[in-house]
Amino acid sequence: MKKFNFRKVLDGLTASSPGGSSGGGSGGGSGAGGSSMHPGGTAGAAGTPRDEIQETLTSDYFQICKTVRHGFPYLPTALAFDPVQKILAIGTRTGAIRILGRPGVDCYCQHESGAAVLQLQFLINEGALVSASADDALHLWNLRQKRPAILHSLKFNRERITYCHLPFQSKWLYVGTERGNTHIVNIESFILSGYVIMWNKAIELSTKTHPGPVVHLSDSPRDEGKLLIGYENGTIVFWDLRSKRADLRAYYDEAIHSVAWHHEGKQFMCSHSDGSLTLWNLKSPNRPFQTTIPHGKIQRDGKKPESCKPILKVEYKTCKNSEPFVIFSGGLSYDKACRRPSLTIMHGKAITVLEMDHPIVDFLTLCETPYPNEFQEPYAVVVLLEKDLIVVDLTQSNFPIFENPYPIDIHESPVTCTQYFADCPPDLIPVLYSVGAKHKKQGYSNKEWPVSGGAWNLGAQTYPEIIITGHADGSVKFWDASAITLQMLYKLKTSKVFEKQKVGEGKATAEIVEEDPFAVQMMYWCPESRIFCVAGVSAYVVVYRFSKHEVNTEIASLEVRLQSEVEDIITPEPEIIPSFPDASSQLPSLKSLSGSTNTVTCEGTMKDSIPCLSVKTRPVRMPPGYQAELVIQLVWVDGEPPQQITSLAVNSAYGLVAFGNCNGLAVVDFMQKTVLLSMGTLDLYGSSDPYQRQPRSPRKSRQFAADNFCMRGLSNFYPDLTKRIRTSYQSLTELSDSPVSLELERCKSPTSDHVNGHCTSPTSQSCSSGKRLSSADVSKANRRGPGRPPFRKAQSAACMEISLPVTTEENRENSFSRSRSSSVSSIDRDSKESITALYFMESFARKNDSAVSSCLWVGTGLGMVLILSLNLPATDDLRLSEPVMVSPSGTVLTLKGAVLTFACLDCMGTLTHPPYEVWRDPHSADDGEKTRRRKLVMHSPSSSQDMGDHQFAVICSEKQAKVFSLPSQTCLYVHNITETSFLLRADVVTLCNSVCLACFCANGHIMTLSLPSLRPLLDVNYLPVTDMRIARTFCFTNEGQALYLSSPTEIQRLTYSQEMCDNLQDMLGDLFTPVETPEAQNRGFLKGLFGGSAQAFDREELFGEATAGKASRSLAQHIPGSGGIEGVRGAAGGVIGDLTRARIALDERGQKLGELDERTASMMASAEAFSKHAHEVMLKYKDKKWYQF
Repeated sequence: MKKFNFRKVLDGLTASSPGGSSGGGSGGGSGAGGSSMHPGGTAGAAGTPRDEIQETLTSDYFQICKTVRHGFPYLPTALAFDPVQKILAIGTRTGAIRILGRPGVDCYCQHESGAAVLQLQFLINEGALVSASADDALHLWNLRQKRPAILHSLKFNRERITYCHLPFQSKWLYVGTERGNTHIVNIESFILSGYVIMWNKAIELSTKTHPGPVVHLSDSPRDEGKLLIGYENGTIVFWDLRSKRADLRAYYDEAIHSVAWHHEGKQFMCSHSDGSLTLWNLKSPNRPFQTTIPHGKIQRDGKKPESCKPILKVEYKTCKNSEPFVIFSGGLSYDKACRRPSLTIMHGKAITVLEMDHPIVDFLTLCETPYPNEFQEPYAVVVLLEKDLIVVDLTQSNFPIFENPYPIDIHESPVTCTQYFADCPPDLIPVLYSVGAKHKKQGYSNKEWPVSGGAWNLGAQTYPEIIITGHADGSVKFWDASAITLQMLYKLKTSKVFEKQKVGEGKATAEIVEEDPFAVQMMYWCPESRIFCVAGVSAYVVVYRFSKHEVNTEIASLEVRLQSEVEDIITPEPEIIPSFPDASSQLPSLKSLSGSTNTVTCEGTMKDSIPCLSVKTRPVRMPPGYQAELVIQLVWVDGEPPQQITSLAVNSAYGLVAFGNCNGLAVVDFMQKTVLLSMGTLDLYGSSDPYQRQPRSPRKSRQFAADNFCMRGLSNFYPDLTKRIRTSYQSLTELSDSPVSLELERCKSPTSDHVNGHCTSPTSQSCSSGKRLSSADVSKANRRGPGRPPFRKAQSAACMEISLPVTTEENRENSFSRSRSSSVSSIDRDSKESITALYFMESFARKNDSAVSSCLWVGTGLGMVLILSLNLPATDDLRLSEPVMVSPSGTVLTLKGAVLTFACLDCMGTLTHPPYEVWRDPHSADDGEKTRRRKLVMHSPSSSQDMGDHQFAVICSEKQAKVFSLPSQTCLYVHNITETSFLLRADVVTLCNSVCLACFCANGHIMTLSLPSLRPLLDVNYLPVTDMRIARTFCFTNEGQALYLSSPTEIQRLTYSQEMCDNLQDMLGDLFTPVETPEAQNRGFLKGLFGGSAQAFDREELFGEATAGKASRSLAQHIPGSGGIEGVRGAAGGVIGDLTRARIALDERGQKLGELDERTASMMASAEAFSKHAHEVMLKYKDKKWYQF
């Protein structure tokens, strides 16, 4: 104990030193200037606890790698299935491939080029996959490792790939091109064969037009030596590979989209662009023996049915004991414009149309056998939609769908915010699952999910993890994310507390939000007490409690009037600013608890005291799970809409919820349902305001007063306009509504940070608040044009495209006049100081405090930190009767940039969690005294008496991190994290029983700093912020884990823990498992004799180099992949490394010799041609006399 007291004395001496106030921006406000800056970015002060706190984390504990990707593949383009391994592959427009098996087997891989995937083909039961991409390259992926890698690539130089076909158990891949040629590739060596089927050889010589690209290739089920080639213009060629000529040709006057064989190989079916299906017989290829337009209307006069939309794909699958299945996509009638995309299943005379919610990208029929010449026996259809994946059960007559075990509905409504909790209480997952399971849909197929390949085990990681996603429709989803899987637990619909908005109901609601009025903007969850709080885009906060019992009750609601006084006053009359009001003066202004607050407003007058939404007034049935305890709404003030909430915090032990926006701060007691505090940010300072702003002065003098904080550096203001990524759910729409954003887009200030050409720097939100004033106050009156809603369509984190509004000429003029003004006007506009961070904790509120007390830490967009003291009733019995008092402590600390996060460490450097109430069911049937009594945990994890001696406050802003010693308020350490960029996210997390500060910077760097000394442990340029979605959804959690939304439909998880990187291989699933290929059916003697059995066909002999020769090297280039031995390129040491290098050198030398050989051959051919022509000329003129020339 003595050494701590001695250190406190030193802290007090340092704090009272004469230079204490000269620290400026690097100091910590009152008493923080005693820190001396060091070049390395850390600062030390007298009494540094380096010797006392043993920091165990070093840089060896950290490494970054991506772990797993969840969700639906974004912009899918291709689909493939291995019928033996039972795994599914999906290719996307961004060059990604997702491979799915049984739940837990989910692999993501990416083409380096980023080119769209055109087609995928499994090497069935070989553990390999061929992908064809839009940059005309073929890639062979090795799936026999947990992270697939490319073994070979083949890049076509002169032709564009349009279609590929790999026969079952063949090592020769047929590749069709845009020019109409068909090439053949050896899968093992990935070398092009010299055997080529040229388009002009395939079609008849008399044909005058080019047949178009190859749209289909398949070998005959009856004879592998025959290849069916479909050309786009309707030409079909049946090519004999042995004799190198066409056996038959068929022509149809409509373009072909796809072709499918009957398993006997005697007939095939084509789908066409006019919505027709044609069935062809090999014996009479002159015309199809059957033509149908399944969805065409039959004309009365016997004419051909009218054309329909193209049938993009058809599959023709036979059954031994029933009629064949004909399954196709598209082909609907043109007159049904509103009909949704559909899949049609024709089985005998029955036609079933399955309507889909999204356009169909591709589909595959899953069959019992991999052999194309056997009865196919289809049992399911996998349908890949633009935003969904469904599997239809063909074995039941009503064609039900299978229940999908993958988390592919993350994007059911666009994701707007995320939270991630690792190592949370173990009882939460089963409890959430039990209340969520009751909402499961019925009507699914009773069979098991057919994509059941691969193998997965739980691995060593056992702690529970939960991910929470907030959505644009107001829903919140809880996911079990343990052991790198993802499974939906529970869904909460926050919009249920509000009345439904009817179309044309009235301007009071319609003007507020154009769309998505219930979008979730911010969430706060306390896992221990199970209190959950949501802030919505329409400026409301809902507090939820968890109960296992259904209840029927009214929803309590409060209204809060929160407005900034700075920009409201445009007259020079001085008024006295009241000092910080006490709680008693706040209590009489409480609003009624009723939901529908139709307060005094006359038609056509200014709106005042109206909330954006109406809370339900009638009793509401609340099922088990999260039940609304209280709804708090910000209201219109003097015709000004409420501003969006930028920070949120809840504490179950105190029974308080706090939230702030760019106007100010509100604190609400959700136990007594009362507003404790509602005031502008500047009023919170009282006499402690370091900038001495004069909010009631006229505009001009305010501008000069603002110069005081202008001098802190323009890095916080010009980018300020660009900077609100972190706090605002829809900052982009706020910016796009303001003329200033138009000016910013045009002028592109060199000091601002831009992502994709859009402003994205986060220190200030452009708050659209301004009354309709005289034309003199142009900059204010034009903040929002007449009739423009204060909120535009809720921008989800999933779709962040920005469209600047078309402004009037007047607005345009004003934007330019404002852009020419000095920086002071921008500061004047941002003198509304946003509340950016809130944190309840037990700490020392003032310098001379001897014990910790209940506090609320408040961080602002200007880097100011205020501490508010909370005076709670002494005993729990008085909690519901005596008021809670909120008062300023007078403590003000400063940092550079907007404050992002707070944390508190005890004197031993252990993370101290805020106090919480142990969960108890509020609607439990047992209402005994013990159940009703609250059980509070005030000091966790430590319960020692030494806790009250001193503590460390960790504060991180978008520019720097500081550690203060409390109660002396000395800045012990400071680390300037970035000068040129800014942090988007910072979290204090636990790792390996220690604690660190994890940061994500707008320039893509992920960093960790030790605590409390702020030593840099990790700094990796890992994730460029190419999209605002990443910035808005990135979050860290304990045990070295993090996540972000990598696309509108996918969550990417990553780890920054070395231990987890090392164990990752054990946690991932196996894509390939040894399975015996089923044996082919015995065809029988007579069928083999008369049925035209498949003849023995040696492709090696026909396509190999000995017979077909070499293909032209200029046609395609072979590229060794990183997944094969060629990829080792000197990486291995010793003899193997030398051998590898020697082999590579030999390969390169061989390649050069091959090129030389090719050039030589070309020159010889040219010389022979010249010699031949010369000889012909000589013969022609040999017997002629000179006068006959």
